Amino acid sequence: MQKRKLGSSNLEVSALGLGCMGMSHSYKPFPEKKDSIALIHAAVERGVTFFDTAEVYGPFNNEELVGEALAPFRGKVQIATKFAFAFNPDGTTSGLNSHPAHIKQAVEGSLKRLRTGVIDLYYQHRVDPSVPIEDVAGAVKDLIAEGKVRHFGLSEAGAQTIRRAHAVQPVAALQSEYSLWYRKPEEEIIPVLEELGIGFVPFSPLGKGFLTGKIDENTTFDKSDLRSIIPRFTPEARVANQALVDLLSDIGKRMNATPAQIALAWLLAQKPWIVPIPGTTKLHRLEENIGAVALNLSAEDLEAIESAAAKIEVQGARYPEHIEKMTGL
Repeated sequence: MQKRKLGSSNLEVSALGLGCMGMSHSYKPFPEKKDSIALIHAAVERGVTFFDTAEVYGPFNNEELVGEALAPFRGKVQIATKFAFAFNPDGTTSGLNSHPAHIKQAVEGSLKRLRTGVIDLYYQHRVDPSVPIEDVAGAVKDLIAEGKVRHFGLSEAGAQTIRRAHAVQPVAALQSEYSLWYRKPEEEIIPVLEELGIGFVPFSPLGKGFLTGKIDENTTFDKSDLRSIIPRFTPEARVANQALVDLLSDIGKRMNATPAQIALAWLLAQKPWIVPIPGTTKLHRLEENIGAVALNLSAEDLEAIESAAAKIEVQGARYPEHIEKMTGL
């Protein structure tokens, strides 16, 4: 497995990480815990060193799962987790809370669940409009000084927020959605990251599964599945967006690769400091995703993808309005 550095930080991780959210959040039915642990172990054995979780996934039990699975390998892997939500006594979320006192309380819970003394990358999960980003960055700066956190990250933050945070505590990485079917970061975010030396960790690099080619207009989603409320996953949108999958399939056939592998290889080819974190609960998908790292798309391949993709207008919003409002974009 190749390694990459996230921007100008000294955080070196595998070129592809593993998003662990789907093992216990958003995409029911969830696998048995032992199966998820086995999958995480399989990822480590295949060279993956970068694992992504958050306190809100579950909530809490995803961090516990990742902590238990990675305990035997802790010195060889990097764990990223996230703060920013407040919780009711029953564990449900009650909105955002990035006040410094809350961050310092949240980190203690994450450290305990992850069975570690230090978090490699600590992201603000969503920008909290009620707390100046300078205060958030200052709180994480304190945690870094205390040795509880190694690197500061942001998720779904806008360009000005990134600049303001970075001025207080260098931001090692931004995590946001980015793929061939959601390219908005190219407009403003990626140039800012390049300028400031910040790494980029795209989540949903396979379009929440759509770019794998395994979802069509007849696919049904359980009401507990996040995709059941996403406009981009209505049957009509899926019919329109199939053109993008067909493009990936055509290129894949020439290279003896799957649509998912081409989608990931395209992302990896955009910048040397981009590290996608596709999530999966299946070993064959993990192996398929890892196979993308060895694919080298030529300048001609990338040009062909670019010109064909430019003719495809992706249909449907990426989130319902109430979720989109929680992003800082």
